Amino acid sequence: MLRLCLLLLSIVPLLLSFATNAQSVISVASATQSDSSLASPSEFLGYPLGQWHLRHDQINYYLKQLAQNSPRVSLESTGQSHETRQQLTAVITSAANQARLAEIVQGRQQVKAGKAPESPLIIWLAYSIHGDEASGAHAALEVSYRLSQNQEPWVQELLDKAVVLITPSQNPDGLDRFSTWTNNYTGKVKVSDENHNEHRQNWPAGRRNHYFADLNRDWLFLRHPESQGRIALFHKWQPHYLGDFHEMGHNQTFFFQPGVPTRTHPLTPKENQVITSKLASFHAKALDESKQRYFTKQMFDDFYYGKGSTYPDINGAVGILFEQASVRGQQQDSENGLLRFSQAINNQIATSFSSLKGALALADELKQYQSRFYQRKDKHPPSGREAGFLLGAPGDPGRRDDLAQLLSRHGIAFFYLKDKMQQGRHQYSQDDSLFVPINQPQKTLLLAMFDLRTEFEDATFYDVSSWNLAFSYNLQMARNVNLNVDDLLTEPHARVPDTLSSNNVAVLIDWRQQNAAPMLQTLLSEGVRVKFAAKPFSLKVDGQSLNMEAGTLQIPVAQAAMTPRELIDRLTSLAEQYRVQLQGVDSGLASSGIDLGSPDFHDIAPIKALVVTGYGTSSAEVGELWYFMDNLIGAPLTQVDISRLPSIELAAYTHLFLMDGSYANLDEKYARKLGQFAIEGGVIVAQKGALQWLSKGNLLKSDIREKRYFSQLFATDGLSFGDKAKLDARQAIGGAVLALDLDTSHPITFGLGTNRLPVLKNKVFGLSKSQAPFITAASYADEPLLDGFLAEEYQRSLSQTPAIVVERHGKGALVALADNLLFRNIWLGSQKVYANSLYFIPALH
Repeated sequence: MLRLCLLLLSIVPLLLSFATNAQSVISVASATQSDSSLASPSEFLGYPLGQWHLRHDQINYYLKQLAQNSPRVSLESTGQSHETRQQLTAVITSAANQARLAEIVQGRQQVKAGKAPESPLIIWLAYSIHGDEASGAHAALEVSYRLSQNQEPWVQELLDKAVVLITPSQNPDGLDRFSTWTNNYTGKVKVSDENHNEHRQNWPAGRRNHYFADLNRDWLFLRHPESQGRIALFHKWQPHYLGDFHEMGHNQTFFFQPGVPTRTHPLTPKENQVITSKLASFHAKALDESKQRYFTKQMFDDFYYGKGSTYPDINGAVGILFEQASVRGQQQDSENGLLRFSQAINNQIATSFSSLKGALALADELKQYQSRFYQRKDKHPPSGREAGFLLGAPGDPGRRDDLAQLLSRHGIAFFYLKDKMQQGRHQYSQDDSLFVPINQPQKTLLLAMFDLRTEFEDATFYDVSSWNLAFSYNLQMARNVNLNVDDLLTEPHARVPDTLSSNNVAVLIDWRQQNAAPMLQTLLSEGVRVKFAAKPFSLKVDGQSLNMEAGTLQIPVAQAAMTPRELIDRLTSLAEQYRVQLQGVDSGLASSGIDLGSPDFHDIAPIKALVVTGYGTSSAEVGELWYFMDNLIGAPLTQVDISRLPSIELAAYTHLFLMDGSYANLDEKYARKLGQFAIEGGVIVAQKGALQWLSKGNLLKSDIREKRYFSQLFATDGLSFGDKAKLDARQAIGGAVLALDLDTSHPITFGLGTNRLPVLKNKVFGLSKSQAPFITAASYADEPLLDGFLAEEYQRSLSQTPAIVVERHGKGALVALADNLLFRNIWLGSQKVYANSLYFIPALH
């Protein structure tokens, strides 16, 4: 009885609490029917905004409450993140404008045609694209709340004359990863020590998305659904102004653009930077009022168009970057004193409102700038005879189609060929080529995406110095071709069905096709026997000569797992699914080269791959491999933290991937265990920094060149202290495109379709020329620089040195890559090297 009484006494306060909370929710809900009494973020949360870091679902729920209860607010959904979190943007404007949003949006679709009717100013405030830069997401809720109910005259004028888009969280998955971490380590007594776990996230941290990708580098490449939804929203509304809210190192103050003047991309109109400078006075005034220190024209630039503050600049808008010193928790000591999260939120709120006030004051200039940007005579819809880019991906419709989808998402017009055509020494097929007219509404963006330059006024880059899609897709390209677009197609040729028969002795697959790899993985997982050709060959098919390159896949029709009819039906189904072209053959006798029964056709074994993760490894490059395996290959990838690696039985795996990073936490003696893994038949694929550790462990036989080696190449005699920054810039490799000369007879290069391969180099690292025969599969070209900036000292030193090396170790191998050939998952031209490592290298005993 006593127990029952005590239990009831304990439940009563809880019941009273529920009743009180329910009453408050009811009262808020009833009160919010009028604009003046909407629940503020703090009232909604039940604690001061910022006291706890928000989860994405809390943000979305609050936006929905505003939309439900304020006539000024509606919502846009731009799809879901990888982890299926809904991405919402608040659309805030006057009730009158809300009633005609469809009309406004329809008018915005005429912007690129230079015929847009008069419309409200479109302002987009976008926050926290890096998940652990959380002050922006919190500020966004407060800004949304004030705009949804504030009755000040300037706010009412703003909402009468403008539509304000507010996206609080552009990286839902990363934001939730971060908020969970930092909340877990926040106590009642706040810890400002920078070494506290609250401020030191575990690997891979919250900056990046599900696949550890930096979404603020994905505005051009659009590899991720978060970016695809964001770009669709951009082109739907065609904003005049975009505020891009970030955080930076905690020992800084606050930054807003303009950035370094000499580091603005030449394709950005000068008028854009003039307006940027005018807007700066509004931000300065707002921060001066709160005594917040700030800086401009330093550190950050306006060069790479794949970021949120620069993509608008090449699309007729003005993008502004804001960088708040990051607290990464509740409070943290810094060189400028104690940083508090509440103050960081207030700074983001202040510059959000300065953005609104500045854009409103400069509304006419912003509108006129956008109109002039698209009303140029050379930005007309393509018709008749046009000059343009002819682009081809020989033998690989998949790469062509990926590029077509990317161009379409950016609003760039293109056409398919009706027939084959010759241009120079190259042939362009209707099955794998595109024609892109230069003169079109998105001309400036098109030129930026295929920009080719190796000379720069200022060789300092905040990000890559080149992102030329012709190189990342490894395309044949003719830059000034004149074709009549009225004679071209707006849809690709229908796929010609494969004519296979159970009378075939084998079915062949051209390995150059991007989607051949995922189809192969499916076949292996289903127990189908597949072989690959180590040498080229020719066959006679229907009286015609069929020439097949090394790397061609052969599926013998005689299989133990299924009948010929079952196999043919399955292959036909998979070919349709993956859009892969198949070739059935009735005889295994070659007219030249190897026969189908030759020992130079090697069996492909099923794979089981492991990648090392955790502190010291590059989360970006681990994520790129994961994305490649998950989204293209369709094979599982076991991720093992570096701290657990010594306890893992490696014999269960066929491949071990070591991406860039420092592996100092691994005992060098562990390299012996990896050596045994290779001797017994395992394949180690290692790149960049991982090769340094393998070299110290004597597993890598090739000699490496580290930063210390390259730094000696730069003369410092006669340089003053003021020259240090320029020297640092020349010694950095921010991201330049280099050419590799390939040994096309090596299986690691099969299917690349060329003897010269463009790669993105973004780290000071190299390999020395090796005396060992047959291990170098690719070397940097004699004159390696194709695009971007690379100091002449590097160009000379890297010339004709190894870039891809395959060393035999017993039954296995070590594949050594001097560069990341998956860079941001946009380097479709070189990603096949990883597929070759998975399927071909294990067979070369």
